[in-house]
Amino acid sequence: MRIYLRLSSNTTVVPYNYQQHLVGAFHKWLGQNELHDDISLYSLSWLTHLGHPKSKAHKTKEGLTFPHGAELFISSPLQDLHKKAVDGIFKDQQINWGMHVTEVIMKPTPDFGNRHRFLAQSPILIQRKPEGAKHQQYYYYTDSQSGEYLTETMSRKLERAGIVADISISFDSAYTKPYLKKVTYRNIDIKGTMCPVIVEGDPRAVQFAWEVGVGNSTGIGFGALNHTLTKF
Repeated sequence: MRIYLRLSSNTTVVPYNYQQHLVGAFHKWLGQNELHDDISLYSLSWLTHLGHPKSKAHKTKEGLTFPHGAELFISSPLQDLHKKAVDGIFKDQQINWGMHVTEVIMKPTPDFGNRHRFLAQSPILIQRKPEGAKHQQYYYYTDSQSGEYLTETMSRKLERAGIVADISISFDSAYTKPYLKKVTYRNIDIKGTMCPVIVEGDPRAVQFAWEVGVGNSTGIGFGALNHTLTKF
């Protein structure tokens, strides 16, 4: 399931590195929870405009302005998470920058079949700490191991959710305009890949990928997915 939140226009500039504030609002809505340190069986999107040309965000040197409001989504297979989030939103609609939730729209998970191409709504983060290394290593669409690591992470999430299903995830090698996008989260610069992914496997596993996002750190806004009508 996915919750789409319609937001009011902002009254102060939204900084480009706004994601941690959305994460803060999300956990405020949930109340006391243990999700901070757990594997993320949910994904949070980035802010988007509402779909028509005149509603696009205005970019300035300082940040973003959404004169007609914006939208974000919370996506998860966990019904209790959605219920807690909605209850929290009704108690306190405020986010930041003068923006608040004006509408909550709940949508069930579509049936994608056993193979689907998803768009990256936010940068896809892949990180691993090699044995003996002091720091995390990041992987991108250019690295041969990326598909293996995306699949590995999703398999762990399926196992955590108690779902027995096969799955395979890879970047769409036919896509001609993949790129890296830098994100600063809590003063740390991180690069992720903007490129569609192809998810194959049991139909429930393909749905699950849409619900929880792909790659690492989906709980702080990486790897959120949108679906298209294009199927293979």
